[in-house]
Amino acid sequence: MNPSEMVSAQDQKLLLELARYSIQTTIQKGRRLPTVESLSPILREKRGTFVTLWLEELRGCIGFPYPIKPLAEAVQEAAISAALQDPRFPPVRDEELSSIEIEISVLTIPKTIEPRQVEVGVHGLIVSRGNRSGLLLPQVAMEYRWDAKTFISQTCVKAGLPEDAWKDKANLYAFEAQVFSEADLRKK
Repeated sequence: MNPSEMVSAQDQKLLLELARYSIQTTIQKGRRLPTVESLSPILREKRGTFVTLWLEELRGCIGFPYPIKPLAEAVQEAAISAALQDPRFPPVRDEELSSIEIEISVLTIPKTIEPRQVEVGVHGLIVSRGNRSGLLLPQVAMEYRWDAKTFISQTCVKAGLPEDAWKDKANLYAFEAQVFSEADLRKK
């Protein structure tokens, strides 16, 4: 990832606070946050982002793979959606909030890539064919200790395609991600 695209430690802390506060405000009060003002330039840039919630295991993960919203706004919306609208999980309950760990991935713009160029631990992937699309963040391949071929195949499966769809008329895109979490901040 290009250093000019990196989010500073101070802005990482702010984004994590925004994510947590967005979830708390929505769950506890049923309303969304006001727009955050006087942000650093990078937080006003349109960026792709995902917010992942952990409660010992995955509890929700939703985001915007493409830069369609300013980063701070995208993080707020993704956090609320990960908590309340991830179809794989029931909505996060108020009593779970204090135990939830928040992780944010800030993405580069996805670009077409050849399968032989995929680097585990560096790239996240998007596979699409027709009206089907699947995305896996770079940290997923690391977590499961996949090689590049398995990572590509599992991204196809996530898209609802055969695991070898990448060999036949599927589009493959890669992106990089700066990943940071509340747990990382506590270690510093």
